[in-house]
Amino acid sequence: MREIVLDTETTGFEPSEGDRIVEIGAVELIGHVPTGRTYHQYINPQRSMPAEAFAVHGLGDEFLADKPVFKDIAQAFVDFIGDSKLVIHNAAFDMKFLNAELGWLNRPLLPMDQSLDTLAIARKRFPGSPASLDALCRRFGIDNSNRTLHGALLDSEILAEVYLELIGGRQPDFALSAQSTNKSTDTSDEEWRPGPRPAPLASRLTEEEAAAHATFVEKLGDGAVWKRFS
Repeated sequence: MREIVLDTETTGFEPSEGDRIVEIGAVELIGHVPTGRTYHQYINPQRSMPAEAFAVHGLGDEFLADKPVFKDIAQAFVDFIGDSKLVIHNAAFDMKFLNAELGWLNRPLLPMDQSLDTLAIARKRFPGSPASLDALCRRFGIDNSNRTLHGALLDSEILAEVYLELIGGRQPDFALSAQSTNKSTDTSDEEWRPGPRPAPLASRLTEEEAAAHATFVEKLGDGAVWKRFS
């Protein structure tokens, strides 16, 4: 199973008000394991960077001036993600921007059900607790000391670790796999239980040990607990 852990940085909060994507970062997982394959692209938003957004990610007008515009990287981006599940923290935000950019180019939009929202997963698993990426790093003991500013690729790499913890660690389906191997293919959904042994295991006690134990129990009197089970 292929999944893409994805993050974007933008000029603001609303593409309908002229905000644009300025960075995309993505990490490929196969079977919940990072492959080392990534996608990273800075993008010229063709507008000035608001001070509030610059304070978040540090991507300014001068740095972005010579970067490609979205239409020039759109095909490489959609080729990388394909139809894989997109793992995103606060998926509605990033999907809104990605589909705005694709829509302005008259390209097919990404279906919302292609995304998996780790923010929603965290809130369901830890109701009432902080669910930001930094808060989840603290909860799971993930090192995010390099995250002085938001960065799409770094945040994707961190989110990949958080996601694996949210779904049960690096082997999230281990218990299910073990259970399935203990069931025959024609059994019902009832819990599997072991059957009786064809023959009892031989005792490991010697005759001398058994006799010594019997003598010891006899000295304990009629109220000895051992006599209830003999």
